[in-house]
Amino acid sequence: MAGADLALILLILACALLRAAGLLVAGRLRPDHPFVRWAASVALATLAAFIMLAILAPGGALAGIPWWARAAGVLGALAWMRFQGGMLGPLLAGLAVTAGGWAISAA
Repeated sequence: MAGADLALILLILACALLRAAGLLVAGRLRPDHPFVRWAASVALATLAAFIMLAILAPGGALAGIPWWARAAGVLGALAWMRFQGGMLGPLLAGLAVTAGGWAISAA
């Protein structure tokens, strides 16, 4: 198993454990409790690190997509999220922009 695959599996397990801990203490702690803020910060920082890794040093299928197309996809997803909200819309917008950039570079 490659190092990146192992890291991704560990990330998934860590996020699942944080979620489970959050569910266990959700009724007992306020949303602004330091533990809740810490858990949210750790999960968000880890996700941000993997997104940056996928943009800057991708492996597998992403390695064939130019860096500017990957960066444009992230910017497209962030723009959609900023103006429309949600999760599915930004995901699809980011994929569409990335795929469009890949198609332009392949032509």
